[in-house]
Amino acid sequence: MAPDPEAGRLSRRKFIATTGAAGAAAVAGCSGGSGTDTPADDDSDGSDDSGSQSTDSGSGGLDTSVLTGDGSSTVFPITNTASSYWNSNPEAGDEDYWPQEWADEYGTDMRLADFFAQDYGYEETGDRSVPPFRVSIALSHSGTGIEGVMEDRVDIGDASSSAASELGEDAEGLDDFVDHVVGVDGQPIVVSPEIADAGLESITIDELRGIYKGEITNWNEVGGPDREILALGRAEGSGTDTAFRNNVYGDPEEPISPDQRFGQNQQLQQAVGQANNAIAYIALAFVEEDGGTPPIGLEIDGTLYEYGKNLGAQDYPLSRDLHAYTYEDTSRKEAAFINFCLSDFGQVIFVAGNNYFKLPSDRLEAQREKVAASKYE
Repeated sequence: MAPDPEAGRLSRRKFIATTGAAGAAAVAGCSGGSGTDTPADDDSDGSDDSGSQSTDSGSGGLDTSVLTGDGSSTVFPITNTASSYWNSNPEAGDEDYWPQEWADEYGTDMRLADFFAQDYGYEETGDRSVPPFRVSIALSHSGTGIEGVMEDRVDIGDASSSAASELGEDAEGLDDFVDHVVGVDGQPIVVSPEIADAGLESITIDELRGIYKGEITNWNEVGGPDREILALGRAEGSGTDTAFRNNVYGDPEEPISPDQRFGQNQQLQQAVGQANNAIAYIALAFVEEDGGTPPIGLEIDGTLYEYGKNLGAQDYPLSRDLHAYTYEDTSRKEAAFINFCLSDFGQVIFVAGNNYFKLPSDRLEAQREKVAASKYE
């Protein structure tokens, strides 16, 4: 990985910009920038070779254009929350967003984004709502995020399944993805409140497989009330759906037949709550234990996995990594923001704060090393 484009490597992104490819330039213009640092040999008038204006806000000529992301609705709560904190750039002592105890932990009195960007060469702005660069995270699903970062439409591709699962193990360009894991999801099974209230507490993995194959169609077949089962799922191409089929059936391409599919976890959450007979697989962040999406246990090989107890266990097969992909390399700007998500502050506020599992210390150290500020000196 060549982390700093200014170090001499002609990346795919910079190649597109300098060759003036009309289509790619148009995409870059719409997305607010490609995510690479401004080349050292930019024209003196502030224009790069593609004709767009560089955005230098006093950070020594570094790229300060908007950092863009898109993809998984599962990962969205993490990166979107992080972006809102970053863009706010609150002062140390703001008890809602940058509590004094956290600032003291890091030994700083700087504003939040200013502090986390400084190690990557960005100068502090010292102003509320004026970070060294802004971050914009869009919401779609994993396939869109993975394709978007590969095609240079966005800087970061959020995904709740791997690029290999989405594109295929033999896909061209697969080796050019840089996988940044920012958290872990213990994908739970949820039901409509009426089903939980009727006393159903758990099902087996075989029963779950039968429900989504259309072989089990009434709740009374699995210990529930005499009511038809409404099996709900995520859209094909979403990381949640790909991970579910891979984890439950052992094949990300396994055909299943949910009664309805939804593009986002948010939509699926609402549908489960509005029905009186639904079941769904969903991301942890969208569980409402006493609300519209109560979780039920899942028994696998004699072990009962339950929400709030052991969904984070290493042997829970529905557990999956949450990814923030970059492509070909990881720019200074991308690294600064991803490191923000991987910081102790980020893991507590953005990951655990959204009901996901923080990375264990050994994995966290490995992920931080990929975006270490020392690589950009």
